[in-house]
Amino acid sequence: MADNPSSSAEQPKRNRMVDSVGDKAQQVLKEDYQKAKVAALEAYKSRAYLYPIKGILYFLSHRDLWKPFVSRLGPYLILSVSVVAGMFTFTYVPQLALLVFVNGPLAVFSTVLLVLNESSTIINNLARNWLLEDAILDTFDGTLVSRGSTELVKEGREIKPGNNPMSKLGKILKNPFQKFGPKAIIRYLVYLPLNLIPIVGTVGFVLAQSRDRGQSVHNRYFQLKNWPSSRTSDWLKKNAAPYASFGIVATLLEMIPLASMFFTYTNTVGAALWAADIESLNTTMTDETAPALRNAAKDME
Repeated sequence: MADNPSSSAEQPKRNRMVDSVGDKAQQVLKEDYQKAKVAALEAYKSRAYLYPIKGILYFLSHRDLWKPFVSRLGPYLILSVSVVAGMFTFTYVPQLALLVFVNGPLAVFSTVLLVLNESSTIINNLARNWLLEDAILDTFDGTLVSRGSTELVKEGREIKPGNNPMSKLGKILKNPFQKFGPKAIIRYLVYLPLNLIPIVGTVGFVLAQSRDRGQSVHNRYFQLKNWPSSRTSDWLKKNAAPYASFGIVATLLEMIPLASMFFTYTNTVGAALWAADIESLNTTMTDETAPALRNAAKDME
């Protein structure tokens, strides 16, 4: 039986369409790869990912900053143990049963990581909203004062005379911390199914949480600078990569069971050190990005 002429004529057209779609897909992948490469380079140049580590060293070497941490240690440990134990008791097996279908034997490890991330999210938000709010604020402001940014801190609280940076902190005039609102909950639930993808999905889920964590570390700093939300949003967009790199390291540290409170404080110290460095390099910060500020610092050396 003879071939259908119209069918034969359509075949080259379909081939061209397939080739066109393939070319466009390759172009999109290439563009996304280039964007990711640029973002990674910006994050590397900014060295923002080092500030959580700097926060640990600075916190350990400055006993004056320990008071807020010590005062909340007992209640936080009780909260952490309760949440982690409860999550593993009631959610580990059901989530393992679900993930084993897509992750296979690796589900044992990916489920542990998922439960730890979920526990960390619950603990951090409960603690930040009700248990640690004022203590973290004091730690951030106290670190700025210890780095010589007292005039900046005066925009958000009273400053008393004295030598100890923590004892100089007076009445809070502005409180920047936001509660764990509906948007954050929805965003968390939207990204949660990523864990169904073996390994890569769980890593993507952690990275997604890290992005939000990174963009929140300077809420207090932006408030002390009296920036409107539009300017803050513009700054975060320009410096998305450095803040994401900070957030990744901070999130991984805060996922460590029981030690998460310690790293919550040291990450706060690290964020304040970063703010102090930005402040000392460029007070207005209207045109500079974090990588550019880092280059400026090198030129000053």
